[in-house]
Amino acid sequence: MLKIFSTQLSGLFKAISQDEYAIEDAARLLAQAVISDGHIYIHGFKEMKGVVAEALEGTDALPHCKAMPDIEQISSVDRVLLFTRNSDDQEALALAEKLEELNIPFIGVSTVHDEMKTGLHDLAHIHINLNVKRGLVPTETGERVGYPSLLVALFTYHGIQLTLSELLEEIADY
Repeated sequence: MLKIFSTQLSGLFKAISQDEYAIEDAARLLAQAVISDGHIYIHGFKEMKGVVAEALEGTDALPHCKAMPDIEQISSVDRVLLFTRNSDDQEALALAEKLEELNIPFIGVSTVHDEMKTGLHDLAHIHINLNVKRGLVPTETGERVGYPSLLVALFTYHGIQLTLSELLEEIADY
């Protein structure tokens, strides 16, 4: 089972890696906050709070990053990074709509299912699709287990963080 899980997970990581334009665009949007002395606010819904912990307390924490405050404390020089399991998460959509009303640019990271008509992917200035649509390992009963939404979100976070670091180094050298 572990080999199947590992192989399938590798495929999801590869798909995220191939979406390099979205990762670069996300890093550029976050760089705007860092350069203009704004903040990067991050929020994760449900299990995605693990990404928030990594961004704030991990070895590779984001510069100028803070946990999401009350929305009234966010200004137009700030940027927001939202992580949620699915693009149709109602809590995430409510927050995204408020950010839109306040003209606060934000990045959404979530899975878009084929049957979704609208969602976070429509509201976000930049959206990165996690593509975690089901568990990765089939069981003997036909179910699928091993739903790695947080693992793939952490991989995506590190892609954004590494690209942002590289961008900020280039700007500093310029």
